[in-house]
Amino acid sequence: MKIINNKKEAIQELKRISTRTNSENNDKINSIVAEILQEVKNKGDKAVEKYTKKLDGFNPNPMQVSSNDLKDAWNEIDSNLKRSLEVAHARIKQFHEKEIPSSFTIKGEHGDRVQRVWRPVKKAGIYIPGGRAAYPSTVLMNAIPASVAGVREIIMVSPGNKEGKINKTVLAAAHLSGINKVFRIGGAQAIGALAFGTNQIDRVDVISGPGNIYVTTAKKLIYGSTGIDSLAGPSEILIIADETAQSTHIASDLLAQAEHDPLASSILLTTSKKQAKEVLEELYKKIDNHPRKEICMQSIKSWGLIVICENYESCIELSNNFAPEHLEILTFDPKEILKGIDNAGAIFLGKWTPEAVGDYLAGPNHTLPTSGNSRFSGSLGVETFMKNTSIIEFNEESLKVNSLDIINLAKSEGLHSHANSVQIRFRD
Repeated sequence: MKIINNKKEAIQELKRISTRTNSENNDKINSIVAEILQEVKNKGDKAVEKYTKKLDGFNPNPMQVSSNDLKDAWNEIDSNLKRSLEVAHARIKQFHEKEIPSSFTIKGEHGDRVQRVWRPVKKAGIYIPGGRAAYPSTVLMNAIPASVAGVREIIMVSPGNKEGKINKTVLAAAHLSGINKVFRIGGAQAIGALAFGTNQIDRVDVISGPGNIYVTTAKKLIYGSTGIDSLAGPSEILIIADETAQSTHIASDLLAQAEHDPLASSILLTTSKKQAKEVLEELYKKIDNHPRKEICMQSIKSWGLIVICENYESCIELSNNFAPEHLEILTFDPKEILKGIDNAGAIFLGKWTPEAVGDYLAGPNHTLPTSGNSRFSGSLGVETFMKNTSIIEFNEESLKVNSLDIINLAKSEGLHSHANSVQIRFRD
């Protein structure tokens, strides 16, 4: 992990980190994923089974997890864990219920009426990663906003382990969330099954949930025929700190991000040279006996960064430029720093709000924009699973009053029939 105190060098390094997945062989991955998707589209379940055997190492038949297995998973998990899932579920639901967009109607003075009406999609697919870790929290964060939106059917896909089994707590979270269709498949083939439909899996309207580069590429390639939440990259945290923050807290929070993935990024912007050195020392102490030591080391070594900044203004500028997924502010007055922040997926204020609070049960969604995308987008939410329709109703008087303006605008664009479609209604 580098420590730098040059602003120009920091900007270059942050840019390198932000574009870290661009070095992937995208053409090769696109080609592989496109081939998988085409085969799933043409051959359905047979193709899904083929690629699950080939890539995940197990036969997925039967693909669907039985309702009894879902109930059993809930009944068998530890009572303390069960309570924790229920607490998280309640808080996340309460937050997302506030997100439901309102339909509205505007009545014109001549009897015209325009509306925007919000409706849920009928079917949603949620992708829950397997692999390095199990993510019951991701089940809650995707299923709850879909449910709150009013989606009739939520279909969950998640890759099984080598024995073809999905983590029990993930299944328990699905049961708690009211999901009754869970399939033991992952990767691009699972995205293809949700996007195109198979004999066993219904085609959905929207797909949400994070995954590896193959899953993300599959979502990108099917977008247009099926809606998606976002194209998420590797996770990241940026911490703005001053001398009032405890170095051991900072190191712990940086590692909480690094343990996700070798491509995860952990960044500290600090106004204290002493703190920069202390955090680096503390990091390596904590990594030494870490159960995910190899992953943490790869992440910290390749994508970790500490920048010593001249002042708060410099910290804010670098943070806004990077536009982090997660931003922690550990300073004497976090709310004062907050006033200058324009770009961040989620912001965590003060030493009592580590990023893990947001990952699990604060309420706001933990599916957030990465790779600088918080400049123009936000978190997954209820609207991800909804669509809006405009309803327009004019009467004779309101069309007559507005006809000249419509005709003028149509003629300015050279669209004769547009103008005529209004004119013809008032000819004898």
